[in-house]
Amino acid sequence: MSSERDELVEAVIGHLSEMKRRGNRFVTLSAETMATLADLNAPAPAAARSAGPGPRRAPSGTAALLPRAQPGPGTTGAAPPPPAPATPAPSAQRAQPAPSAPTAPAVGPITSVGADQKVEAMRALRERALVCMKCPNLAAARTNVVFGVGSVDADLMFVGEAPGADEDRQGEPFVGAAGQLLTKIIQTMGLSRETVYIGNILKCRPDTPGQSAGNRKPTPEEMKTCIPYLHSQIDIIQPKVLVALGATAVEGLLGSIGGITKVRGQWREYRGIPLMPTFHPAYLLRNMALGEKRKVWEDMLLVMERLGLPISEKQRGFFLPKS
Repeated sequence: MSSERDELVEAVIGHLSEMKRRGNRFVTLSAETMATLADLNAPAPAAARSAGPGPRRAPSGTAALLPRAQPGPGTTGAAPPPPAPATPAPSAQRAQPAPSAPTAPAVGPITSVGADQKVEAMRALRERALVCMKCPNLAAARTNVVFGVGSVDADLMFVGEAPGADEDRQGEPFVGAAGQLLTKIIQTMGLSRETVYIGNILKCRPDTPGQSAGNRKPTPEEMKTCIPYLHSQIDIIQPKVLVALGATAVEGLLGSIGGITKVRGQWREYRGIPLMPTFHPAYLLRNMALGEKRKVWEDMLLVMERLGLPISEKQRGFFLPKS
């Protein structure tokens, strides 16, 4: 990214942080601004890249690109004056940018990362995801980007479909009722949320205009747009086994290969990694039958065997009918 573009990003982030400090919770972006931001994200011409750095100057049109505040409680509705473009925003402010931050650079493939580079690579990927504007409707509606949680050295990675309301509010995947059940499953396997990695195909909650509650299924276009972030997460972590939670996650990873009831418990492969499809924990919350719990647990036993984890007789007998 050019120095001019860097300065513009810093200016907008600083301006958004100041608006947030003053109590504004929403901003509006005009179609012209969105088009300009998209142009800024386009690769620079070869001649410009080879010309080398020139004198530093404030990016033209910065003030016109800064979003306008929507009045919040206790505010006058007037947007504060923009900060000087060349003044970098504190890193703490950049860690959680407002939804209208500029478009992130495209996520490139990460083919191999050494153990000492994984943390830094994941940190850089997370920073790109936090300012992503590739789906303007999702970016405008989100509270937080839900990037992922767990160990970058994990052997086991769980993949869900998209954040829900609880996840959007807390910025962490699988923290609602379904997430609590997933945590119990992980602990029953002898692992913890800290030793596995948990992520979603979508990093933003699918917007639900006009709805005060409930979630919707991500669209194929949304999954296609966001999945490069998941690919990079997989390439950084290099897990030994992937678990796809639910039909939408399976569809997003493998395409239309049949209903989840037909494919669960059958090993597949994704990006060269063994993948186990299973029911989403939310399904078990709606279907508390012992037999359905046993199906998921049998899938997890197969995962444990593939990972070489110890399995006790007690674990093998979970959710079986008592004789």
